[in-house]
Amino acid sequence: MKKTDHANTIFSAALKRVDPALMLKELVSVEGNRLVIRTETDTAEYDLSRYSSIVVVGAGKASAKMALGLEAVLGDRISSGLVAVKEGHTEKLQYVDLIEAAHPMPDERCVEAAKRIGKICSDADEKTLILNLISGGGSALLTAPYQDEAYAISLDDIQAVTGLLLACGAVIQEINVIRKHLSAVQGGRLAGFAAPATMVSLILSDVIGDPLTSIASGPTVPDPTTYRDARNIFRKYNLEEKLPESVSRIIADGVAGKVQETPGEGDEIFRTVRNVLIGTNISALYAASEEAEKLGYAPVILTSQLTGEAREIAKLFSGMAKDLSLNRLNFKKPACIIAGGETTVTLKGKGKGGRNQEMALAFLMEFLDDPEGLEKVVFLSGGTDGNDGPTDAAGGVAHSGIMKAMQDADLDPAEYINNSDSYHFLKKTGGLLMTGPTNTNVCDVQILLVE
Repeated sequence: MKKTDHANTIFSAALKRVDPALMLKELVSVEGNRLVIRTETDTAEYDLSRYSSIVVVGAGKASAKMALGLEAVLGDRISSGLVAVKEGHTEKLQYVDLIEAAHPMPDERCVEAAKRIGKICSDADEKTLILNLISGGGSALLTAPYQDEAYAISLDDIQAVTGLLLACGAVIQEINVIRKHLSAVQGGRLAGFAAPATMVSLILSDVIGDPLTSIASGPTVPDPTTYRDARNIFRKYNLEEKLPESVSRIIADGVAGKVQETPGEGDEIFRTVRNVLIGTNISALYAASEEAEKLGYAPVILTSQLTGEAREIAKLFSGMAKDLSLNRLNFKKPACIIAGGETTVTLKGKGKGGRNQEMALAFLMEFLDDPEGLEKVVFLSGGTDGNDGPTDAAGGVAHSGIMKAMQDADLDPAEYINNSDSYHFLKKTGGLLMTGPTNTNVCDVQILLVE
């Protein structure tokens, strides 16, 4: 088996470990008349005889597969349900309905999903158990622009702000602070719809460090952030003058105390809410490490909290590859260096790509002066959801075969990366990582193999 095949096999093992359906079957069970949820750090039990109905809601790229696992456990105990998923990230479900919508740029279907899920939660009473399946992507898929007698945020406003944030290089935690303060359901506000029903949110993390307040913008989690935080993020990226008037006004009034803050710790609406973290990036990295060892590599997990500009992080990996090739590091070989997290891309042009594709291209470019240095090296960077940015690729790979294809086609990689067009470069050279939608989502995984 070639190193490129090894890299793909290791990445596949990481994906399998964080398969949401398998995780739900392992962590959730019915024991007698009790629903039991057991994770490595938490145990929750619910007496099903207290409830006249069990309702499933949720949003995120992995939430359809989460629902599939939950259906396997609960079967016809589920009264009804609705989950919003990214278009194409579907499963065949028996008891829970799906609504496909757009991501990362929300559309009318995202708004419709939020309305319908909000109504389901509002209709629930104290004899209803709501199981809420939350995963990455839920912020966009559950879009409810904030509106009351004084303020009217529109979908167009949300789309405009989303575009600005995605282009400026803001990290997901910052983006979600903004989303929470422009939403009627994020930042803990969905919990208000559900009270007094019992709600259990089962959460798959796609955010570095796994802060529940940031995952899908924390729809059922007390929010520690403020309108002032949101304003400061806009200032940090020089976006204040570019905002829609309605957004500028609600943020300014929020800072001035004229708009009620998102609900925080101690708010009564969280009294019957429990949030349970069921899966994270580090779980995927452990699985990758185990698979690498089976294939004969000496694996090392660097971190599950990789951040920064994708093209700059690529230099870290290329530097390690060069040192390992020259036996300058105290690592056993063949080596498998594994990392995870979520980097960012500041858009430079109007091309097509994503952070993982840009990282693979930037890694390749570090060997332009020494193509032979790639002979014993393979680098893979992939999104666990199967979609890197607004593309159909999960990410990209870099190795000597990609370098040769580039040379044969007389391509200039600098032209592509400066136009933020890593997708088309990798497509022309055979460097795209294609998995299709995986229906999971725990950030990204990087794999560096050195003989």
